[in-house]
Amino acid sequence: MTTGKVVGSNPIGSTKIDVFSPRKLFKRILIDTATAFAVLYVSDYVSVRIRAMHAKAADPFESIKSLRVLTIPEKNGKTEYEVDAQNPEQSVTCVHSLFPHDGYSPCWHVKPRINRPIPM
Repeated sequence: MTTGKVVGSNPIGSTKIDVFSPRKLFKRILIDTATAFAVLYVSDYVSVRIRAMHAKAADPFESIKSLRVLTIPEKNGKTEYEVDAQNPEQSVTCVHSLFPHDGYSPCWHVKPRINRPIPM
């Protein structure tokens, strides 16, 4: 005897599928991204503070020295490079971290830029 019912199946509408609207999904992604960024920044800050308390040589701060080279454009379109006569050496302090802390830029940002000539 068959009653017309399929045994073991779910009736239509008994399973609920959660579908987020695009606005809710965007808001959720934005909040999650901001939270991840905040956790990353705070952990980076705590890492710098802990390393500063138990400082070794150049950890977490480093002082980098280089020559100050000036770029002087000439009338004929050429460029002349000279060492700054008034202040020939520059010293920049940076921090070994992902983000700037205590007013110092991260070393990964400073090191490639310190030897660039200064335009006049």
